[in-house]
Amino acid sequence: MKNALIKSFGITALAAAVAACGGSGGGDAGSTGTASFDLTDAAVDGVQAVNITVVAVELKPADGQSISFDVENPENLDNINLLDLQNGSVEALLSNQELPAGEYEWIRLKLGDESTFSVIDDNGGINDLFVPSGDTRGLQTSGFVVPAGESASFTIDFDVRKSLVNPPGQDSYLLKPVLRLVDNSEVGIISGSIDPTLLANACSEAGFNTSVYAGAVYVHAGHEVTPDDLGSSNEPVVAAPVNTETYEYQASFISAGNYTVSYTCDMDERQDAEGKFINEDLTFIPAQGIESKVVAGEVTDVAIN
Repeated sequence: MKNALIKSFGITALAAAVAACGGSGGGDAGSTGTASFDLTDAAVDGVQAVNITVVAVELKPADGQSISFDVENPENLDNINLLDLQNGSVEALLSNQELPAGEYEWIRLKLGDESTFSVIDDNGGINDLFVPSGDTRGLQTSGFVVPAGESASFTIDFDVRKSLVNPPGQDSYLLKPVLRLVDNSEVGIISGSIDPTLLANACSEAGFNTSVYAGAVYVHAGHEVTPDDLGSSNEPVVAAPVNTETYEYQASFISAGNYTVSYTCDMDERQDAEGKFINEDLTFIPAQGIESKVVAGEVTDVAIN
């Protein structure tokens, strides 16, 4: 990444964001507000870098034509490594941009020259990366509100773990973007650690070396939820890899609410011939997960032991 303007969005920033009003209704005709948009990536393992280029963002008011803005410091967004934006780190797309107040249907990322995209795999190999033409709308998020006379701050989570596919028998990768938009005044963090003995036993039985792969923590929305894998009818909100040295994990930008947290040492990456995730029978610990609650601006500690 060239001269990256990456900043860490930790709990201090979360607390500050709570003070900003996200708003929930439209403004008066002709009124304006300001909004900021950052880009982050839910933590992922299995590759060293996923490089793309973002040149602009497009926003669609509920009433009116879409408006487009070149991203700030575009030279810095030439060849973003999305993996640099993990564990709460973000890259600014727009900061304190004045916008018509009211409801917006979506925000869309505009990508640059696809020939500059690449994936560096765990062996250091450089692979081509393509965005299927039919997935253009995949760069589009859900709606949001710009409050009249006030400021709002949002983060776009570009979930590489869910977006990146490597069809069997092909050297290139496909990027089928899965984006999640959150209001920074309404999110918290889930973090914790995995008991080393539990981790070692689970991973050794599964045939994994914990110094290379230490599993992942799955965060599912709601309580009394049976954990399931990517590609299932009940996908996790995020799947956060466990650090191979500290056995810790962090799931950032989680909307306030109830969640079920669980751990698996199984690798959830099997894909069919079209690159779609296959619904697997993963082993989760504990089997029914741990119920937790995320409060805006706070860190929820969930240890698995």
